[in-house]
Amino acid sequence: MNNNNSFINNNQEDSFDFREMVESYIIQWKWFVFGVFVCFVFATLYLRYVIPIYSATATILVKDEKKGGLQSELAAFSDLGISNGVKNNVDNEIEVIKSRRIIKKAIEELGFNVTYISEGRVKAFEQYNDKPIVFSFYNASDKFYTTPQSFTINSIDNRHFELLENQKTLGKYAYGDIIDLDVAKLVVNKNINANNINRDEFSVNVNVNNLDNVTESYRGRLEVSALSKNSSVVALVIKDPLKEKAVDFLNMLIKVYNEDAIADKKFISENTLNFIQNRLKIISSELGDVEKDVEGFKKSNNITDIASQASLYLTSSVDFEKELINIETQLKIVNVMIDYIKTKGKWDLVPNNILVTADSKIATDFIAQYNELVIQRNRIFKEGTPKNSFIINLERKIEDINNNIIANLEQVKTSLSINKSVKENQNRLIKGKISDIPSQELENRVLDRQQKIKESLYLYLLQKREETAISLAVTAPNSKLVDAAFSSASPVSPKRNIIYFLAFALGILIPFSIIYIINLFDNKINNRQDVEGRISAPFLGDIPKSESQDEVINTNSKSSSAEAIRIIRTNMEFLFTKFPENKSKTIFITSTIPKEGKTFVAINLASTIALSGKKVLLIGLDIRNPKIDRYVKLPSKGLTNYLSKSNENIHDYIVKLDDFENFFVLPSGVVPPNPVDLLMNNRIDEMFVQLKNEYDYIIVDTAPVSLVTDTILVAKNADIFIYVIRANFLDKRVLKVIENVYRDKKLPNMSVVLNDTKWSKTYGYGYGYGYGYSYNEDEAKKPWYLNWLKRK
Repeated sequence: MNNNNSFINNNQEDSFDFREMVESYIIQWKWFVFGVFVCFVFATLYLRYVIPIYSATATILVKDEKKGGLQSELAAFSDLGISNGVKNNVDNEIEVIKSRRIIKKAIEELGFNVTYISEGRVKAFEQYNDKPIVFSFYNASDKFYTTPQSFTINSIDNRHFELLENQKTLGKYAYGDIIDLDVAKLVVNKNINANNINRDEFSVNVNVNNLDNVTESYRGRLEVSALSKNSSVVALVIKDPLKEKAVDFLNMLIKVYNEDAIADKKFISENTLNFIQNRLKIISSELGDVEKDVEGFKKSNNITDIASQASLYLTSSVDFEKELINIETQLKIVNVMIDYIKTKGKWDLVPNNILVTADSKIATDFIAQYNELVIQRNRIFKEGTPKNSFIINLERKIEDINNNIIANLEQVKTSLSINKSVKENQNRLIKGKISDIPSQELENRVLDRQQKIKESLYLYLLQKREETAISLAVTAPNSKLVDAAFSSASPVSPKRNIIYFLAFALGILIPFSIIYIINLFDNKINNRQDVEGRISAPFLGDIPKSESQDEVINTNSKSSSAEAIRIIRTNMEFLFTKFPENKSKTIFITSTIPKEGKTFVAINLASTIALSGKKVLLIGLDIRNPKIDRYVKLPSKGLTNYLSKSNENIHDYIVKLDDFENFFVLPSGVVPPNPVDLLMNNRIDEMFVQLKNEYDYIIVDTAPVSLVTDTILVAKNADIFIYVIRANFLDKRVLKVIENVYRDKKLPNMSVVLNDTKWSKTYGYGYGYGYGYSYNEDEAKKPWYLNWLKRK
């Protein structure tokens, strides 16, 4: 039983089904095709009449030198660090190229403020190289460049033309005549380079535009950028409807830029040269005065080179200091030796090789002899006696040598002291001479510094004068042309592929958006997902829209609605699993409001069950608005007649339908004035008890539950309730009412059926209507894309 209930109870959680969404839009494919077609038509018209835009590109190499403003004026002094902190030179030159002054000058050179317009069949277009005539203005005033003017040239013959200004005739002239205008003098000549020069009849509109406005237009469309951060190669790009005009503009812009840079360089070089000449005169005079001061100082102090003499004195002083330190060290060693010899033991040895002076060589020899005799005496003394004559002679000889050592050391000490005094006197003399050097050096350095500064500045200015003279004589362009201006053969705008792609995208997007908005504001129940997501009652199935409103299923019925009714009947049987098998099954069918198809479901469900061999009774319990007689022919008397009279036999009002062996109908009868009182009669309960013993199935067509209480009054006699909901008819907000009816158990064993669904909008649900097998005619009626999706 639990498994059966789980089959009926569907998952109530909302979920996103991508396939459902796709199919909901696929069924509207005609609108998508129409949208794409319309957008393609508009795209074709747009491409037909829009003016194409071409892109021209030129590449130049900016030279790595300082120029422009303060930086260029001090270029000759760049090695002094005056120009430090200036930004990257390429960045500066890009701004110069994009400047309004350079662009304006290029436009003036080309005469781009004058445009030639020819009227076509559909649109006007500008002529450039193929213009039949050329306007030349002379002696133009300032007003000429600021006041827009419009002229029209109408050809008369090969030599004459008519001139109009602002649609007013100025006169007829010959080509080459000088025409006096308010703001300039005008000469009109034929364009000898035009392809249509031999054409005598033409009309051209000539517009003289505001020069500043034209400059801003080109400046806004001009793109100047370095190709990379580490490169000084600059690309110039401009977009224009006339690719020849764009190419000429870029070439002229580069030419004007180089000419302007050359003029700036010459102007700067001339000013720099004049400045250097004036400074050279001043520095030359100051340098002569400083050299005379140096000469007088050396004569007065009897010196040639203070630095060499000072170095010699310092070296001598250092040598004397080293000698004094050495003498004092030797004196200390001699004193230590004298003290040691006087205080040592009588037969102790004396340290040797300590004395290092030349005068101490004799003392060193005595010490060596002394130590040998002491060692000899001590060795013999261990084996002999003190009275030994040899030992006595040795001891006497040792004492004599010891005295000689002391005497010799005293002589060395005296010699070192004398040498020390001499060195100290010499050192004092040298230091006296050194003390006089700083004052002389200070004065000499002041004079020398002034001399060197003047000499260095003088030589520097001489060098810069030559460099500036060379720069003035040979002035190179500011940039090198890498690639001349070149325009692509195909326009950059509009892109046909992109336009058609956008048209296709809009053709899809616009219907998609409209359908999405319609669906967004659609508050009607459309499919089973709308029901299952909001009602927790078991869902038996959905019934597609019937091909015939009065259809009653028979053995030959093969429509999709008939198949859906059969599937609902099968699903309904799972609801009876908890009832005894031999018990009669009573099925009440109701809806929320009228016209939802509950009678259609009731009669067709009854006929389906009757065709299976079961004895079925259909009761018309919607006594206020009976509808069963629309489907089958019935007598006027029925249930209400039975309930209003006592002692009536119910079988007198039951009718057997033709073409059905086991299908019986109890009509509703005459509409009573008091339906509620009639339904509250106990006879209706007795009737159901009696009929349940006679029929296998009792199908009851009841009144809508939201309008009257009729159905609630008799609900206790039902085994199950089938609640019919009509698609594309009932508001989704009503589903809350149906859910409350189910949760409050007002209708026993309630289940839901969705009626009148559009087969193309069921998105493959509704149990397939022939799933696992198909009727050929139904399969043929299905759209190709749904059959394809089904196979997938």
